[in-house]
Amino acid sequence: MSPRKARKSPDEMTFLEHLEDLRKRLFYSIIAILVAVIPGWIFSQKLYAILARPVTQYLPPGTKLAYTHLTAPFMLYMKVSFLAALFFTSPFVFYQLWMFVSPGLYQKEKKYVIPFVSFTTIFFLLGAVFGYFIVFPWACRFFLTLGKDFQPVITVDQYFSFAIKVLLGIAVVFELPTLVYFLSKIGLITPRWMIKNFQYAILVAFIVAAVITPTPDMITQSIVAVPMIALYGLSIVVALVVGKNKERQKRKEATAASENSGSDDLAG
Repeated sequence: MSPRKARKSPDEMTFLEHLEDLRKRLFYSIIAILVAVIPGWIFSQKLYAILARPVTQYLPPGTKLAYTHLTAPFMLYMKVSFLAALFFTSPFVFYQLWMFVSPGLYQKEKKYVIPFVSFTTIFFLLGAVFGYFIVFPWACRFFLTLGKDFQPVITVDQYFSFAIKVLLGIAVVFELPTLVYFLSKIGLITPRWMIKNFQYAILVAFIVAAVITPTPDMITQSIVAVPMIALYGLSIVVALVVGKNKERQKRKEATAASENSGSDDLAG
């Protein structure tokens, strides 16, 4: 029986092999999400009630979200099931992402798979929680208060589009510290560069907040932008820690090289 072949390094892999590896990781992720859709569908009505709570709590008693197409409820429950499956399988999806990029890392860096999967999952879920408990209720209350002189007729399609935009948008934004960690590890960014461009980061934060949030008011946008700026500050700290660790490792390697050179001289 022939031994299992080791994965090639990025320098050895061709462009088509990179695409094949990406296709395989995407395939595994999609299969995992599809499997998780089954329990998501079973609990889809309860999940929908939870997802709709930020808006239904501000509606008049007895008011429900509406639909204008016969298949809208079915499609809504399917979308809710897929959204729940995505969050539930996020650790596995992030693991597949790690498996795709890991060949480009040094052997000593590949041991960070557990921290990578853990932190990407934690920040991803924290972003969704922040969107659900903070941004959602604020935006819903703003719109319903603004239209208090009218009868609200909110369709499930409109609401879900709003929900997925906010939840996934903020969840992805919360991955910034993890992204900065790996960019710092490979030397693409430094703490000094991040501090120097802090004012541009503030501008980008408000632009992204304007895209994610559906409300035009600065208060709602600030609710999203301020945590993003705080995440940028946390990312600077992460980059500083990574930079110090790299300098410490370089000093150790230089010391070890000096000692080995001295030993060779004595042996000579």
